[in-house]
Amino acid sequence: MTVEIDGARLTLDELLAVSRHGAGVRIAPAAARRRRSTRAVVERAVAAGAEAYGVTTGVGVRKRVRMDEAQLESFNRRLILDHLVAVGPPVADEVVRATLLRLANGFAKGTAGVRLELAELVVEALNDDRLPRVRSLGSPGQSDLAPMADLAHGLIGGFALQAREGLALINNSSFSTALAALALADALRLLDAVTVVSALELEGLAGNVAALHPEVARTRPYPGIARAIADLHAVLECSYLWQPRAARNLQDPLSFRNLAQILGAAQDALGFARAQLAIELNASQENPLLIASEGRMVSVGNFEMLPLSAALDVARIGLAPVLTSANERMVKLLQAPHTGLTDGLQPHEVEHENALSEFAWTGQALAPEARLLAQPVSIEVASSSQAEGVEDRVSMAPLAARRTAEMVGLGEHLLSVSVLVACQAVELRGSRPLGAGTGRLFCMVRERMPFVGAGDVVPPDLEPLRALIRSGQVSVGALTPDGEGGRRA
Repeated sequence: MTVEIDGARLTLDELLAVSRHGAGVRIAPAAARRRRSTRAVVERAVAAGAEAYGVTTGVGVRKRVRMDEAQLESFNRRLILDHLVAVGPPVADEVVRATLLRLANGFAKGTAGVRLELAELVVEALNDDRLPRVRSLGSPGQSDLAPMADLAHGLIGGFALQAREGLALINNSSFSTALAALALADALRLLDAVTVVSALELEGLAGNVAALHPEVARTRPYPGIARAIADLHAVLECSYLWQPRAARNLQDPLSFRNLAQILGAAQDALGFARAQLAIELNASQENPLLIASEGRMVSVGNFEMLPLSAALDVARIGLAPVLTSANERMVKLLQAPHTGLTDGLQPHEVEHENALSEFAWTGQALAPEARLLAQPVSIEVASSSQAEGVEDRVSMAPLAARRTAEMVGLGEHLLSVSVLVACQAVELRGSRPLGAGTGRLFCMVRERMPFVGAGDVVPPDLEPLRALIRSGQVSVGALTPDGEGGRRA
């Protein structure tokens, strides 16, 4: 597979194909032609001695310093060296690939005004998997100067930079966008997995599926609620829960009864974040902005990442209740008063054993930690002393993305426990048939983890279940008979 970039149509799926699956990249011919015409605007400004930030002037507090044409190559290279101030461990290769792709797509758009040769250098590094070392910390999300300097320094080698190109390499938010894209993709996958596991938990509880009546979505028409109900119906198709008198209770605990509303709110929150990301993947992030139709460059603030940082905050706020509710369902499945089964889901003949009881404490550790990561970070403020008080804004977009990724990681561990407990409850209850999707999930779990029988100890390692969740196989589309799942909503 080869992804063609033109600065306008890059998608999240294409970014994942490049960053995680090794897809190749090429610049669209129309974008290459556009690059030549927009570059001419920069060259005319230099030749005319026009004042243009970071092109014929210094940057930051040194914007008052003017440069002649003979200084431009050394200035652009020195600009990168001066910003090698990142700290912390290097990011994963997939983050570097995603950053390179977003940078190349920005160059293809034409608003940065760099030469085609520089854009092709970035694409060649991607296709050759020649990845610079990029440190993880140092960007406040108001242009990713420090990590982008790492990337540029490792990328350019002996390449001779010309006017505007040093600034174009570092004064953008490609790093933040890449982190956000990968974290959001994983959050969407996790939410899909929670949906399937929660349906299996309903079967373990013998829950009341009246709460999933389609009229719920028609009378409260949030798109996410409609999607959640359709998804749950899809994975529970043919389940015993639809049989008369299958439910143990008229009303289940809220973490079960409100599944459609909880999952639906998260669907809408993550959907909003994905829509914001779709814009950012193809947006201009430069300063100054090259306006080809007017033949000039203007000072702007397109590196402001509040639209994406705030969207990630919303996504985490939507995802946190999904995880705390998942923990509540898991704990309740371990309690006899709620299930009518044994405490800890131990086999009936060995009721003195703890069985899975102690996993409740694992969940009680994971869920609060995940919830605390929902605290918004886009509301943070910077010291107004930087750059004589001019650079007085931060969006903390990299932190918003890292916290989203951390929340997803904790959620994967929590869901590993949840699905183990749900399968134990389903097997003890013995009610059949399971749903079309939940039955498949049950078999997948049992291929990796056996029933905890009399005298058995708890599984010492749940990583096989976490790997299953991370694989994307625990999804509505993968487990429903027609592969459509919630897309039918």
